Amino acid sequence: MPSLAPSLSIPSETRLERRIRRWILFFVAALWASGLTAVPLEWGTRVLADAMAGWGGPMAAWSAQVAAAIADVAAQHPLLFYGTDWLAFAHIVIGLAFVGPLRDPVRNRWVIEWGLWSCALVPVLAFAWAPVRGIPFFWRCVDASFGVIGAVPLWLVLRDIRSLETLRTT
Repeated sequence: MPSLAPSLSIPSETRLERRIRRWILFFVAALWASGLTAVPLEWGTRVLADAMAGWGGPMAAWSAQVAAAIADVAAQHPLLFYGTDWLAFAHIVIGLAFVGPLRDPVRNRWVIEWGLWSCALVPVLAFAWAPVRGIPFFWRCVDASFGVIGAVPLWLVLRDIRSLETLRTT
């Protein structure tokens, strides 16, 4: 009687496709959520500053400074927040690019690769450009972490797409 072990260790096409879709949907949801936080900017920075106040240290001071600056801009120049509205829109549009891999992951593998390259560029931007804006080192690390964390599900998707491609060609 044949052993069941090999079939359990090698994912089926259906299982791979499901796992690929789950990771892509997770990535898109996280992308949209992070982008949409740019819309209630004044409220969000105030909540962050209040939460950090009890911790003390440079993060608390910087969060309070950011919240005060955002409140000042909101009072004096609210039109500047139109830029963050477009930032949120860009996150939504970028997420829509992942519809292709949801439909046909093997054929649209390039979107996942593009996403990985984009994630790789996040730390580059965070550490190269943020000093020009006076962003503290610890916050550059927070910004860079979005690229690092975002790359994890995309790397898993790419790995599964390669396995799916192999299964389909054998």
